[in-house]
Amino acid sequence: MSDTPAELKARALRYLARREHSRAELSRKLAPRAESAEALLFLLDELESKKQLSDERYAEVRSHWMARKYGAARIRQDLKGKGVAEEVVARVSAEGELERAKAILARKYCDAAATREEKARRARFLQSRGFSMDVIHRLVLRGDD
Repeated sequence: MSDTPAELKARALRYLARREHSRAELSRKLAPRAESAEALLFLLDELESKKQLSDERYAEVRSHWMARKYGAARIRQDLKGKGVAEEVVARVSAEGELERAKAILARKYCDAAATREEKARRARFLQSRGFSMDVIHRLVLRGDD
């Protein structure tokens, strides 16, 4: 069951009204409802020309949301998985990564790591969140502030 071009555009705008989407993500959601691939591409191009759809804006919003919990490597991996272009992903900076990691550790753990095992546990925790080894080494293994 395919939508008319007007229905497809209304559906796309409803998706975009809820939250930002990447072009690839919106294309994947709309493809089953589109009459043809050409109609879908035309709609996506139209939305981009009107600045209603933007991979740059999506990457900025998504990386800001993920930065509360994850490091730069995990954010880049997520954006690539959502179909964001490599040059847009490259603009996601790692600035403030040390402060974010410090805040995440402070929320999860009340006191400083005393034993080697506890330091290793915290290092694995930060590594699983996508923080760089430099940040992990500075915060956990050396204990810098």
